[in-house]
Amino acid sequence: MSAVESLESYLGGKWSRGQGVETELVDPTNGAVMATASGKGLDSGEALAFARQRGGPALRALTYAERAKLIGAVADVLIANRARYEEIAIANSGNTKIDAAIDIDGGIGTLKYYARLGAPLGEAKALLDDKPVRLAKAENFLGLHLLTARHGVAVHINAFNFPSWGLWEKAACALLSGMPMLAKPASATCWLSHQMVRDVIAAKVLPEGALSLLCGGIGDLLDHVTADDVIAFTGSSDTAHRIVAHRHVLARGTRVNIEADSVNAALLAPGVAPATPAFDAFVKEVAREMTVKAGQKCTAIRRVFVPKERASSVAEAIAARLAKTAVGDPRNEATRMGPLVTRAQQKAALDGIAQLANEATFLAGGKDAPRLDGIDATKSAFVAPTLLKLEGDGRAVHETEVFGPCATIVSYLDEAHAFALAGRGGGSLFASVYGEDREFLARAVAELGASHGRVLAVDPSIAEAHTGHGIVMPQCHHGGPGRAGNGAELGGLFGLRFYHQRVAVQGSSDLLAALQTKAAPQH
Repeated sequence: MSAVESLESYLGGKWSRGQGVETELVDPTNGAVMATASGKGLDSGEALAFARQRGGPALRALTYAERAKLIGAVADVLIANRARYEEIAIANSGNTKIDAAIDIDGGIGTLKYYARLGAPLGEAKALLDDKPVRLAKAENFLGLHLLTARHGVAVHINAFNFPSWGLWEKAACALLSGMPMLAKPASATCWLSHQMVRDVIAAKVLPEGALSLLCGGIGDLLDHVTADDVIAFTGSSDTAHRIVAHRHVLARGTRVNIEADSVNAALLAPGVAPATPAFDAFVKEVAREMTVKAGQKCTAIRRVFVPKERASSVAEAIAARLAKTAVGDPRNEATRMGPLVTRAQQKAALDGIAQLANEATFLAGGKDAPRLDGIDATKSAFVAPTLLKLEGDGRAVHETEVFGPCATIVSYLDEAHAFALAGRGGGSLFASVYGEDREFLARAVAELGASHGRVLAVDPSIAEAHTGHGIVMPQCHHGGPGRAGNGAELGGLFGLRFYHQRVAVQGSSDLLAALQTKAAPQH
């Protein structure tokens, strides 16, 4: 991996190289340039047309069960090449082996899950969305809702932090639904996406036109979307706003799903004492979420809500865990947290930390990049695990998402105050609550559910069993209200709805009965 590779895009059924260099892909540990990417000069319009004309009909001709087999075959290709992917993730994203596994195995696992989920749908090519309903006095005039695959392309614009999982969790739902996809990974870390797609294309496990890849700048891609296409975006709210407001997206009514900024919360219930299972689970999860993937997860904990009387004990416990976190070169087996993906992301994180520090005090870390043995601070992208504590009221903690290893402890006075503070995030992807009182946990779910897409309620019975605050499971909804984008992904078969058109069919009872036999129930 010493030579600088010029990454190609797979568009219109062939590999093509863009003009010049738009982005250099670097090793965030030492600043070495490993690859370049450019989408300049590539014909996005032709690529989308090819996917619509070739990939779409080929996928729609298959049943759900047949598409499920294709998805399973994609996963098998990735499993066979996994070792190479880990090497790329360490070099290009600064991942430790654990971080790389979350991304790589998360993508493969999601493909496998949807392959299993789609198999029982059998020979159907549409989904039943409800039971038939009578529409008039005549008993044989009925209405029925079906979900049918859209006749366009699923354009997937992904974030830099999960070049595997972000690619394949969207792909699983699109391909199972019968829609071809064009993936546009974030340029800074697109090497892993590129290598995975190259292996899948070489294996010839998908119909021609079912999978396309654009490495480099987005160019005029959005100029060519139509009303039949869909766009699924993960990234910053600024970019999301530009996509939603794009003149062609607006004029043609292209369906868009957004997952954007989120200041996720962890909440310790009142009355939880130190050294109890709930307290220990809370402290462990906050420290883990701050440091896994160097805090570069859209679901990572940013706000830590604790009873005022427990603020000091929580702060001491989390700071003690962070002090034991070995930060450095992810190639070192002893390292537990690597760098951020680029120096630009490092600067953005440190700028955000400085904003928080205007209102809060440091308990660990700081405003500056850490000095590490054997690491050149002028070329690397490290940020120290940074814990702050807010005294009194503040705004920045509820408005600023530091996309790195940073969280802020916020004290609350009572239950109502805790829920009100959590709601000030303006809509988030995720909140987790830790306590022993199940009645409180139930109230927390009811109160936090309005402003969060997912809530994890941890009592001692699952303190060691749960999958983690920040791990997105394909069985569950992923998305959040408000500033988080109002999007919805995954959630089992619910994840297929975005790629289908819900159509109300009105007709005779005999016709609707025949349609039902050719459709699969969603439950």
